[in-house]
Amino acid sequence: MKKSVEKIRSDIPFLDSGIIYLDNAATTPTPEPVIEAMLEYYHEYSGNIGRGLHRVTKRATEAFESSREKIARVINSEPEEIVYSKNTTEALNLLARGLNLKKGDKVIATVLDHHSNLIPWQRIEKEAGIELEIIHKCPNFIVDPTAVEEAIDEKTQIVTMPSVSNAFGTRQPVEEVSKIAKENNALFSVDAAQSVGHMPVDVEEMGCDFLAAPGHKGLLGPQGTGFLYIREEMIDDIEPLLYGGGIVKAVEEHKCELVEPPQVFDAGTPNIPGIIGLGRAAEYVLDIGLEKIKRRERRLVDQILEINSIDNIEVYGPKSAKKRGGVVSFNLKGLDSHEVSSLLDEIGNIATRSGHHCAEPAMKYFNLNGNARASVHYYNTGGEVDKFIEVLTGVAEELT
Repeated sequence: MKKSVEKIRSDIPFLDSGIIYLDNAATTPTPEPVIEAMLEYYHEYSGNIGRGLHRVTKRATEAFESSREKIARVINSEPEEIVYSKNTTEALNLLARGLNLKKGDKVIATVLDHHSNLIPWQRIEKEAGIELEIIHKCPNFIVDPTAVEEAIDEKTQIVTMPSVSNAFGTRQPVEEVSKIAKENNALFSVDAAQSVGHMPVDVEEMGCDFLAAPGHKGLLGPQGTGFLYIREEMIDDIEPLLYGGGIVKAVEEHKCELVEPPQVFDAGTPNIPGIIGLGRAAEYVLDIGLEKIKRRERRLVDQILEINSIDNIEVYGPKSAKKRGGVVSFNLKGLDSHEVSSLLDEIGNIATRSGHHCAEPAMKYFNLNGNARASVHYYNTGGEVDKFIEVLTGVAEELT
């Protein structure tokens, strides 16, 4: 049974306070069924996973492992290609470290990348001496694939980019860039933090080798959860970020035999209830329907884009939602972005985000001192957007 907007809102008591929550690009509220799945673990089978033979461990292990299949359904992958992480940042660090790049290798990233998809590569640049090239050609805040084509060469090992810019909301040409990478025998990685759970994502159609996403954004899952998709042909080539208990078959004083992927990436006691909650969250968004979520978010974003008509408002990126995710970034002349978000909160109980959104190089490149950002999910309503526009209009009028 498909879930209505009203049903989704009833599953999120957080909204009962009257808040208009337009900060979904940072984190989303967690619906009751997801919380209940985690509570069920704590109340009924709160044991560790792994080798234990008692029924509690067996049930916990089964629930923990079943989340791989649920996540795989969201992105059209195989469960064995899903590696758990605590967020997108950890997933991308795992990838950057696990590739074991060497001096002379090249990585191509973009100026639009979130810090979490830039700093890990900077670290490898410093430690291993790789070449990190940043693509700057981004008309209308969208990466130009021809710039990637010009930059890629025989030294390039991997190209990485966001699927949707978290700072500007623009959808990026990942399919085109993926083809360019493949034609040049380079790997392709996608930071999908702003797309997974917000729209259909198909790793086969995208043609990516790696894809990272969090649980706490589009998937409506708990904080402290996420995953890295690793294409099956590549998973044996990625070195785990952590070593220790839980990932070994046998250990001697000076060597050990590790378990197979993807469990080899689960060293130590993981966030068992969180991963169980993440699996339930994946089911939850699948039950709503990813295409349905995309269509609704697109309508809401088109509605938000009406702020283009407000005097002294500058909106960044395309004027239509077709080339956007669920994010609209803007500035109001005469006010700092933090002042804009503070006024929206104080006047209308409207939650937005402000600043550089962990994309400081992008802000500097486009000569911006940050921006304000409104971001939606399926549960948001047209009435909430109307209120947002009304309050923002009032703030703008006070400045004229």
